[in-house]
Amino acid sequence: MTERLYFRDSYLTEFRARLVEAGDAGRRVYLDRTAFYPTSGGQPFDLGRLGSSQVVDVVEEGERIAHILDAPLSGEEVDCRIDWTRRFDHMQQHTGQHLLSAVLLELFDHRTVGFHLGEESSTIDIDAPSLELGQVREAERRVNRLVVENRPVRLLFADSSQDLGLRKASQREGELRVVEIEGIDRSACGGTHVRSTGEIGLVQIRKLDKIRGNVRIEFLCGLRAAARARADYEALSQIGRSLSAPLDETPALVATELERWNDAEKARKKLAAELARFHGQERYDATPPGEDGFRRILRRVPKGAIDDELRILAQGFAVRSRAVFIAVVEEPPSVLLCVSADAGIHAGNVLRAALVALGGRGGGNAQLAQGSVASREALAAVQSAIG
Repeated sequence: MTERLYFRDSYLTEFRARLVEAGDAGRRVYLDRTAFYPTSGGQPFDLGRLGSSQVVDVVEEGERIAHILDAPLSGEEVDCRIDWTRRFDHMQQHTGQHLLSAVLLELFDHRTVGFHLGEESSTIDIDAPSLELGQVREAERRVNRLVVENRPVRLLFADSSQDLGLRKASQREGELRVVEIEGIDRSACGGTHVRSTGEIGLVQIRKLDKIRGNVRIEFLCGLRAAARARADYEALSQIGRSLSAPLDETPALVATELERWNDAEKARKKLAAELARFHGQERYDATPPGEDGFRRILRRVPKGAIDDELRILAQGFAVRSRAVFIAVVEEPPSVLLCVSADAGIHAGNVLRAALVALGGRGGGNAQLAQGSVASREALAAVQSAIG
């Protein structure tokens, strides 16, 4: 059994421990006591050093904790040091999560059903089908007011049989470790936490997603939130400078420019379509008919996709009499077939039959069809079948 020093003191960063067991040639180490937090409850593991070896993972194994090292460790006792920057970041995020979850329950009766502390941001899942922007703003304001009130965050140890007033009932029996934020929250939790809400720092709600009928809230706390706010400001300032506009006027200007860009893009596509149609007809005129009176063209594309421009080019060619247009894209292997109305064949049926025979898929209507196959060899066979 490993004594968990972080249970009573999240601020402990240096300690001395006795080596109890080692495996994996000294790279998997068990100590009699540890301040290293193992991945658990949505919170990642701590980093740091055991002697001269770097801790690369911390794993909970029932009553024991395994420390995974980058180099073998030997000896009877070892000096240990926690990576404080990473530890304090996790403390800010985790305590911030407790506070945010308590506020969402207080304001809207939404319960937290999941939590994940990531490398760049953290998320909670709440049992709500949606969350309005006004609610997000209200929750964020309430959380940050509680932060500046600097309410104490305490650790309590009590038996599960007592009425502890927990935000969420615990399934554990016996002694529980309870994290209390004065006047706002009590939660059974084994994670590392700050001593007061003031140490959480700024809490910033970033994004909402719908996940399996719930709402997933992405948030940042403390130094993470400050760093993200600085990055956001610098990015927006660069946009403002590029547009020669004050920062507060940038959103409206961007919206106006985006509308103009969309209009220009629509006009470009219309002109491109007209040009492609013209080129198709031009190629029809430049292509002599075969002995059967049909004009045929094969267009090879080394790499790309069958796009609107290629389809319009084909239709421009086949809009005239007795015409067959085939386009073959080598990567990814795909094919387009376009025929004139008087060709006497159904493009969709012909191409679909060739594709199915070679394990491909696709189809279309009487005059235009397209599809794909798994290999260039199959593509060559499809081309031969429809050509």
